[in-house]
Amino acid sequence: MNPASLGEIVAALGGELAGDANRRVERIAPLASADGASIGFLANPRYRAQLAETRAACVIVTPALRDLASPGVATIATADPYLYFARLTQWWAARTRPVPAPGVHPSAVLAPGCRVHPGASVGALVCVGEDAEVGDGAVIGAQCHVGRGAVIGAHTRLAPRVVIGDFCRLGARCVVQSGAVIGGDGFGFAPDGGRWVKIEQLGAVRIGDDVEIGANTCIDRGALDDTVIEDGVKLDNLIQIAHNVHVGAHTAMAGCVGVAGSARIGAHCTIGGAAMIAGHLEIADHVHVSAGSFVSRSILRPGQYTGVFPLDDNASWEKNAATLRQLYRLRERVRALEKNPPNPG
Repeated sequence: MNPASLGEIVAALGGELAGDANRRVERIAPLASADGASIGFLANPRYRAQLAETRAACVIVTPALRDLASPGVATIATADPYLYFARLTQWWAARTRPVPAPGVHPSAVLAPGCRVHPGASVGALVCVGEDAEVGDGAVIGAQCHVGRGAVIGAHTRLAPRVVIGDFCRLGARCVVQSGAVIGGDGFGFAPDGGRWVKIEQLGAVRIGDDVEIGANTCIDRGALDDTVIEDGVKLDNLIQIAHNVHVGAHTAMAGCVGVAGSARIGAHCTIGGAAMIAGHLEIADHVHVSAGSFVSRSILRPGQYTGVFPLDDNASWEKNAATLRQLYRLRERVRALEKNPPNPG
């Protein structure tokens, strides 16, 4: 526990404090479960009733809502409480989480020619390949594998059991969670008389700065050119990025998204959970795909797109699905009637 005063928080993050600057809080908590040692936030006005009921020591709110707080509850007013909350969590974590000490664990294996910065931390049973590079302040968790010629940028953090394939590159300040595999072979095979002949994947993966990659997410190396993930991209857990995909800067994907080979996704897009994106298509900047959608064609204009057949009880769904199968024939009949309308006489 490392309490902080409200004055310290405002000094670090800004905002307009109404209340005792010396009051100390011990945790960040949801308004519904907060107590007198907690700081919470209200980002959605629909939950404003919680302001009158919360027992929090302090609440982060917009200026328009600060007068709704119950008596005795301090407020920090800011234009965007959710963004303030995000920065508060970062500030809090920096104060409370232990920082791995620089150095290489005795059980780590460093191949000849690799370069590990003296300010990096390399954990137990890590393997760093020949000619690989680990930057200043990078943290390589226990049992990670950093392949031959790979580059890990400054202050990038690999959680335990991450695999970085040969010649793959990660920029600065990235976070990769456990079980992620970056630079596995792409899925490429040529048919040969009923059998499959492997296409060797000769590209790599290039990842920009400030990218976050969730647990058990896989980003395949390119077949010839590299798979590219630009700056600021955020990938949730259990995502599949196939070979030669290009993801634009600051795009975010929720869990279980699958992106097929050679798709190009623009910048500042959001892809909802379990959405599927077919290969060899293009998605423009500022496109937002709803959860569970299947993108089977290019999307060339910004906007919100949804392709989900509505949930229903199974019997009704089967009837509707059977009807959908007849739509093409129905369309052709309508076209025929339009061309040759029946004679009313």
